[in-house]
Amino acid sequence: MAYIREKTEERTGYQNGAFLTPEIDSQCDFVMVYRLDETSAERVKQYRDAGYVIHFMTGISWGGYQDYLYGRYDGIDHWDEAQEDRYGNRILHSRDVPYMVPTVAFSDYLTEKLKVIVDMGVEAIHVEEPEFWDRAGYSPAFKREYELYYRTPWVAPHESVDAKFRCSKLKAYLFTRCIDRVSSALKEYAKVKYNKNLRFYVPTHSLLNYTQWKIVSPEGKLSDIPAVDGCIAQVWTGTSREKNWYNGVFAERTFETAFLEYGVMQELVKGTGRKMWFLHDPIEDNPEFDWDDYKKNYFEIVTASLLHPKVNTYEICPWPTRVFNGKYPKNSPDAVGIPGDYATILNNTFHTLGNIECDASFKGAGKIRTGILCGDSQLYQREYPDCEFPDKPVEEVGTVLVPKENEINEIREKLFGGEDNKPLMLKYMSSNALPSFYGLAMPLLKKGIPVRPVLIDNVKRYAGYLDDYDVLVMSYEYMKPESPDVNACLADWVNRGGTLIYVGDGFDPFHSIDSWWSGKYKTSAHHLFEMTGIDADKEIQSAAYGKGRIGYWNYAPSKILWSGENADKYREIYASFLKDAGYEITWSDNFEMHRGDYVIAAVLDEEKNAESLELKGVYADMFSPDFEVKRDYTVNAGECAFLLDLEKTEDIILGTSVRITSLDMRDYGCEISCRGAGDFTASIRLRLPFDADYSTVDGEKINLVKDEIGGSVLLRFESTDKERNIRIYRKN
Repeated sequence: MAYIREKTEERTGYQNGAFLTPEIDSQCDFVMVYRLDETSAERVKQYRDAGYVIHFMTGISWGGYQDYLYGRYDGIDHWDEAQEDRYGNRILHSRDVPYMVPTVAFSDYLTEKLKVIVDMGVEAIHVEEPEFWDRAGYSPAFKREYELYYRTPWVAPHESVDAKFRCSKLKAYLFTRCIDRVSSALKEYAKVKYNKNLRFYVPTHSLLNYTQWKIVSPEGKLSDIPAVDGCIAQVWTGTSREKNWYNGVFAERTFETAFLEYGVMQELVKGTGRKMWFLHDPIEDNPEFDWDDYKKNYFEIVTASLLHPKVNTYEICPWPTRVFNGKYPKNSPDAVGIPGDYATILNNTFHTLGNIECDASFKGAGKIRTGILCGDSQLYQREYPDCEFPDKPVEEVGTVLVPKENEINEIREKLFGGEDNKPLMLKYMSSNALPSFYGLAMPLLKKGIPVRPVLIDNVKRYAGYLDDYDVLVMSYEYMKPESPDVNACLADWVNRGGTLIYVGDGFDPFHSIDSWWSGKYKTSAHHLFEMTGIDADKEIQSAAYGKGRIGYWNYAPSKILWSGENADKYREIYASFLKDAGYEITWSDNFEMHRGDYVIAAVLDEEKNAESLELKGVYADMFSPDFEVKRDYTVNAGECAFLLDLEKTEDIILGTSVRITSLDMRDYGCEISCRGAGDFTASIRLRLPFDADYSTVDGEKINLVKDEIGGSVLLRFESTDKERNIRIYRKN
């Protein structure tokens, strides 16, 4: 009964930079006390006294480091270590808080600052968001690092594809070095001074989001840092609502994007024994939306995360104070605080997430295990240099963070209409929509294939890394293999029985960078084709290679998104290649996973005549305030479901919005000890081995409702942040 467990399991936690108050005292397992300031020690003590396991979190690329910047720390002004763009503008997180170039001096400064936190007795330290902006790379500190690393004078990133790629690789290296240096030093400090095994984690956005937002970060490279114990997957509505293309339509697709984001994040710890928490946010950083928007998107990201069964630990909420104390839409006359039902649903979900196990099985099309290759190198080629836009003055090139509406219309009308416009095509490929990747992923995902991003460089890190997949889809149009043995590993996987599908036309200018394939092969893909016997001049080809098969489509993956016809052709080719390999595809409009006693489902929209998913049985709806019980359940297009199968579970506790610390049978019935957050209406649904008559909380009678369908009872009462005693009395 995982609902009753020790907090030391650390299944659920949150980060918070404020003091503990009743409405956020949700009784998860651990709290990441955020920010190093004069209140840190007091906040650590307060949360520890409240029974939480204590972690600490701070930013590693930005933070309250003014003493370092202004020379109060060591007598040296360090503002030249702020990230700068090509125009000399410092890139700021907020006033006096720049994004930093992680020099050795900055790394050592962070180490000394964080030793104070180790002295407070925390169990773990999290350094979040190692972020180096793609548009950066011009500050004096970065130029020094470039010359030290490459042993050659600095070259501006906008001058050539080689310079862009080299600068971006250096950015990833610098944060890898920084994290390695800080984590190793702090672990040694804790061991020597306190004989304590301090843990060290890196909360980070997904590889897909950083690629979309044009931020370089050491994603897969975190696996190469010995002192890193794991990560938090910082995926939430704000990252997953980033718009992308499908069938020629530019729109938010939160569920689909979140599914892919969580999928790539689990690859950071796969096969390592390291820890991964999936983050959810009940709202998001943008405060301009209303509660209905936040709730809909929250359900989608939670559902998307639950469809990845290798992870069952969660950061349930960053910044809970802004959720439970905030009013939205912000600055609107209609702004209101959190609705009561949503507050209950959130607390329900927080506690249910601590009850999730890893055993699971997909139904339908999900049985064919399909991966889409991606890698850190896709972060290195997000903007094309000025030389690729010869007809535009330099000041008009720059970095475009978000496509403007007129650019979206221009893309749709010109490119999708068939115009041969290289500059516009490059702008489209380098947009936040990331069309080269989503062109391979979205058409399959939309038809019920649970494609999972697969980190290409892990094929060298871990033996048998690809053995979990039947089919791999790939392109080197948005990334490049950093060594030829990556292709050798892929060829070996095919030779042993895998099916590999390559889509690409060689259009990407980064194929011409000075790398291991230069001078011998036109692109890195041609090396793979030579190894596997593919004729790169043919439009479509499928061939046997050893015990497996390789398929090739000479087509730009970004163009697949231009129309429904293009997506249909891609799916037809995918199905044809799989048929050659002995697989039969059954397309679907939905995802359905049975995970222990739970059913997680989603029905996708945007396809014509999308069919609802009919689930037969008796279920408790975990996304309802009272864990509503229904016989049979229908999930319609565009909806998600998180259900408990009451015909399967043998648990007494079916759902709760408070932490239950004990449940004991008594002569009179049942006694429960529990504690939860304050200021909301709590629900507990139970299936008891006796016929209940009435219930009390701390001696006061409360509402008890019997469910005739599933044989359960529902308790509803006002929660406080105090220990509560519940008694349920049996009928005589």
